[in-house]
Amino acid sequence: MPQDTPEPARKTRIQAQNEELILDAALEVFSAYGFRGSTVDMIAGRCGLSKPNLLYYFRRKEDIYTAVLERTLTLWLEPLRKMDAAGDPLEELTRYITVKMRLSRERPEASRLFANEILHGASAISDFLQGPLRKLVEEKSAIIQGWMDEGRLNPVDPRHLIFAIWATTQHYADFDAQVRAVLGSGGDHMREAEAAVLSLLLDGLRPRRARE
Repeated sequence: MPQDTPEPARKTRIQAQNEELILDAALEVFSAYGFRGSTVDMIAGRCGLSKPNLLYYFRRKEDIYTAVLERTLTLWLEPLRKMDAAGDPLEELTRYITVKMRLSRERPEASRLFANEILHGASAISDFLQGPLRKLVEEKSAIIQGWMDEGRLNPVDPRHLIFAIWATTQHYADFDAQVRAVLGSGGDHMREAEAAVLSLLLDGLRPRRARE
């Protein structure tokens, strides 16, 4: 009789903590130096672990890089997954845009790392982009299209609406130096940006009768 496949061993608290330390350090290193300019030694030094200890958790630099990207995508896409067809369209989109702006404010390195991966052809995550990501965008686009068909939002291609949300919210992480150069160092630029992005996107989607 075939033997049952053993379940993978559950990580200990220390193992889980060390993996998070490694991924946090790797995010900083990869976002600053890119994949080619980063080394395992740099990541180990940043997280305070020896190189052999780090390699206990991840065999190669490529494995660390992929794990960082996967964690980033999981974090970013969770708010989109929570978009509820039964909710109010403008409230659902407001929540999503607000969370995306917060992620750009709190984790700009993750956005820059992802942008750099895309600019270099997305070889590490191409299967994810063409598979799970495409499926998720199609599912949420169908929800948005349903709201438009009901007259609760002005009509626009929902896929390009999602792209527009990604582009405007992540701009403030990817081009932070440009934003600060133009706006100066004073003031709460991210809160101002959040209000502007919400107004720009939602006013265009709000049905005319709701504005009168």
